[in-house]
Order: sequence, then structure tokens, then C-alpha cells
Amino acid sequence: MARAGEQRGNEDSEFIERLVSVNRVAKVVKGGRRFGFAALMVVGDGRGRVGFGTGKAREVPEAVQKATQQAKRRMIRVPLREARTLHHDMRGCAGAGKVFLRSAPQGTGIIAGGPLRAIFEALGVQDVVAKAIGSNNPHSMVNATFEALSSMQSPRQVASRRNKKVSDIIVNREAARPHAEQQVEAAVEAADAQAKEAPSKAVKGAKEE
Repeated sequence: MARAGEQRGNEDSEFIERLVSVNRVAKVVKGGRRFGFAALMVVGDGRGRVGFGTGKAREVPEAVQKATQQAKRRMIRVPLREARTLHHDMRGCAGAGKVFLRSAPQGTGIIAGGPLRAIFEALGVQDVVAKAIGSNNPHSMVNATFEALSSMQSPRQVASRRNKKVSDIIVNREAARPHAEQQVEAAVEAADAQAKEAPSKAVKGAKEE
């Protein structure tokens, strides 16, 4: 029993846990309101596996524990390039959340903020450029990021599916990279312009009223 407990403790210590957000929630009951807390956790092993989970409880530690357990049950494996970055650029959408993920050369670091940084740190990514467009809700951003990561494919997987050599896939990827970068940059600029226009339209509408 003691040895099993030690093994379980070692397994738990191998995971990287990141608390993304904690919100205070209320449940309306007959006698009034019951207040509690909702936690959003990201858990990974730093070697290509990561998951996220949510938990609710009357106290913060219990909510964090529930979210951590759910995240460990929902972990996915993401193939990494040279064990440090993504294989290719991606975009993910989940509800109002939209994210762009781009592979980066060695030494770039993690250029991302908020929930995206927590995911990449738990995943074990060392070089990546990410931008969130749309909703700033942590849940939407996490869902959009995992939607993109779940579609990640390594050149070996693509080659086996298309009955080609891995070298052919890599050559085609490098040839198509400039066009993909232009598309990503254009989409980011369009989203930024749309975000800047939204406040001005709201002010203009208020003046007209």
C-alpha cells in the first residue's frame, strides 16, 4: 500500500499544473443564495500531453482539486517538432474564441499571454507565437486552443495517410510556409482593425441617440 502511494505521488509530481481562472458563482435556492467558486485548470506533463478541466465547490482548494482531476482525465497528446515547437501553423475556433498558433524558430520563447501561455507551459512548448482574437473569456480561449491542438499532425502521420515519404511532406511544408504566413498576418490585421472599429461604432451610436 505504501509503495502504491509513493508511485501515485511521483506520478502527480510529474504533472505541470496551471491555474487559469477562479470565478465566484452563486446558486439560488429556497433559503437564498449559496456562493461557491469555479476553477479552470490546465495540466500537462511537459512532454506533449496536456488537458484542461473545470470544477465547482464551496471553497477554492476543492474547486481546484476537482478541476485538476478532470484535466488529468481529459489529457490529449500533441505531436511536437523537435520537442520544442509546433509542426505547423493553425487557427482554432470555439464559440466566440479564436486563436492563431504559429511555430517559431529556436530561441523565440513563448510569445503568448493569459490562458495560452499556461497551456504551452504545461504542454512543454518552448518556442511559439500565439494570438487570441475575439472573446477574452478564458474558457473560450482554452477551448479554441485545444480545438487547434487536437488537429495537429506530424509529417509522419501525414505521410502515412497519403502514402508518401516524410521528406516530401517536409519539402512541401517549407514551400507553402510563406503563403500560410501571409494568410495568418492578413487575418490578424483584419481582426485588429475590426476590434478597433467596434468602440468607435458604439460611441457614434451613442451620440446619435
